[in-house]
Amino acid sequence: MIVISPEGFSKIGQGTTKTVIIKKTQKTQARCDFADIPPGTYAIAVIHENMNGKLDTNWMGIPKEGYGFSNTTIDEFGAPAFSAASFRYDGQNLNLTIELKY
Repeated sequence: MIVISPEGFSKIGQGTTKTVIIKKTQKTQARCDFADIPPGTYAIAVIHENMNGKLDTNWMGIPKEGYGFSNTTIDEFGAPAFSAASFRYDGQNLNLTIELKY
């Protein structure tokens, strides 16, 4: 799970504010708690990958592993625009649900 600022959204991993790796999930759900995130506007990208450190894709660049974005915006032609996936964080507890596409 990656929290991303606007500057890095088009290339996941660049402009990353926080990255969390979860190696074990409970059935079909995972929970991730972030700390020390300042208020601001963010987007979250989630990658369910095979622990090789990258999102595997086919020859057309289409992900072969699960992926998703905050606001459940999944574009068939690449990552959504930051404005579509972004949300305002005011520094208080915030619960988000992100569905993955496989």
